[in-house]
Amino acid sequence: MIDLSLEDIEFIKILATSDATILQAGMNEATKKRLDDRVGVILREYYHENTRNTGTECTDQLLKFGITEDDGKAAIACARRLGIDIS
Repeated sequence: MIDLSLEDIEFIKILATSDATILQAGMNEATKKRLDDRVGVILREYYHENTRNTGTECTDQLLKFGITEDDGKAAIACARRLGIDIS
């Protein structure tokens, strides 16, 4: 089970609603590391749950914070464009 912080939720919401080109232009190394180390792990688990039917713990937690399936897909797509490995 992943313990989501408010910062994690905000990162995911930003990824879900932002243009990767704009984010990439303003992203520093610390932000990229945070995305790789923390948010990437969350999105990878979410991706695996939804593609391999391995459970719904992460999905349920994200829904609790108002992140829908469409938001999750958009965040994964944006993260991939930023170079974050999701699969």
